[in-house]
Amino acid sequence: MTTWFTRRKAVGAIGLASLAWAGHRAYGLAAPPDGPKDCGPVIAGKDMPGLPADDSLPWSLRGGTVNDVSCLSRTPVKGVVAVRTEQDVAAALAFARANGVKLSMAGALHSMGGHAFARDGIVLDMTSFNKVSVDAAARIMTVESGARWHDIQNVLHPRFAVKAMQSSDVFTVGGSISVNAHGMDHQVGAIERTLRRLRVMLADGSVVTASRTENTDLYRHVVGGYGLFGVILTAEIEIADNHIYRSERRLIDIADFPRIFAEEIAADPSIGLFYGHLSTAPASFLREMLLYTYHRQDVPDLALPPLAEVSSADLRRLIFNLSKQGALFSAAKWYAEKELEHRFESCTVSDIAARTGEACLVSRNEPMHDSVPYLFNNLKYETDILHEYFVPRDKLVTFVDRMRDLMAKDGILLLNASVRVVHQEDIALNYAPQEAFSVVLYVNQTVDEAGIDKMRGLTRDLVDLAHLQGGRFFLPYQRHYDILQLERAYPMIRDVFAAKRRFDPQGLFSNGFYEAFAPDLTPA
Repeated sequence: MTTWFTRRKAVGAIGLASLAWAGHRAYGLAAPPDGPKDCGPVIAGKDMPGLPADDSLPWSLRGGTVNDVSCLSRTPVKGVVAVRTEQDVAAALAFARANGVKLSMAGALHSMGGHAFARDGIVLDMTSFNKVSVDAAARIMTVESGARWHDIQNVLHPRFAVKAMQSSDVFTVGGSISVNAHGMDHQVGAIERTLRRLRVMLADGSVVTASRTENTDLYRHVVGGYGLFGVILTAEIEIADNHIYRSERRLIDIADFPRIFAEEIAADPSIGLFYGHLSTAPASFLREMLLYTYHRQDVPDLALPPLAEVSSADLRRLIFNLSKQGALFSAAKWYAEKELEHRFESCTVSDIAARTGEACLVSRNEPMHDSVPYLFNNLKYETDILHEYFVPRDKLVTFVDRMRDLMAKDGILLLNASVRVVHQEDIALNYAPQEAFSVVLYVNQTVDEAGIDKMRGLTRDLVDLAHLQGGRFFLPYQRHYDILQLERAYPMIRDVFAAKRRFDPQGLFSNGFYEAFAPDLTPA
């Protein structure tokens, strides 16, 4: 009796302990971050002397380190200047020139390859340089480069909307221009197509206007130029009417997507936005696709409420992080997106969808007004890394099929995969020399050497795979590709670096990407 009772107490204690552990674990997976994640070793500095004291600059940090959202790029810097005015930019450039220090521009720090800072340099934090004005008659907004799309949407709403930006709104305008970002509007394509003109401060402190017709060579290098040619001060950008859309979704096979896009989406001008999510569940891995389309509706005299923030962030974070815990949870996440998520969709214009099955109506701003708070966490032992590959439209299915085999072989934990559209671009460092589909991947890794090595191998394999299909890879992400892969994908890279020396002969502007590759791609 005593033995049975003791065993029962032991089992109960183990059960309670298990429940407590599970609760603690769930809380950790759902908890928001308590600050910027920082999980990487410091990149070695150059043992340079410190900078002279100068209280005329608005320093937010003297010395120390900076990092990006990868949490793997912690880099020593001489300091960070919190820019609020053009005069702050000019003063920082003059200070850097006088002291022989490199200078970089930083926005939301979502480029993951050190594109926002150079070792032992000065970083211009542009995020407080963020004024927005709107010319309603001309349908143009003028924005300072540190403005975030989230705040811009709040200014434009309810009458106007953004034409082109990333599919989430956490980025700054300057950052988006510096990578020539694109998003959900397959008709517009990349942000370059919406730009009227830029005001740029060059390394010597002069300010020039650049556009497709004025200082065109500078313009083609600043757009998609990763901050190597000058500081973007302001941008004049075309805006759109805040149309009302009927949102639709359906499950298809990835093999059918190119035909559906050509025959139904591209051929229908009433479809204003679209994106596709690929399955990350084991049974349908990269085969099933949820296709989301937004069809323009005529809804006159509509009073729209203010834009709402994303709801249930902690629950979404829990579901997202649970999907990292194994095949069962990954399958549950995909099931929830297929079968449950749309039932909780916020239909601002028509909020009866969940109850009656009527169409869900939203304004253009709403699908893009997402700051993805659920993607940020306190999990210090791991991080989530973006990849993006651009493949000719007739090669998409082959690329995805071979990518599926690569990831299955290497045991890659893929959290999200989406497909978007890019058009042929005409900028200097061009990722889209032809019409292409964009494949965006969000991949989890541990932050130890094993995780980094595994990510390096995956990156190089996918870069090679994209090349075999006649495609390219996006440069803002981790620099795991080698110099041969870079030059093969971007054969103009030597010319771009030569142009950088023309516009910036003293080499004032720099960043981790340039430091990694320029020495081997420029003449001595």
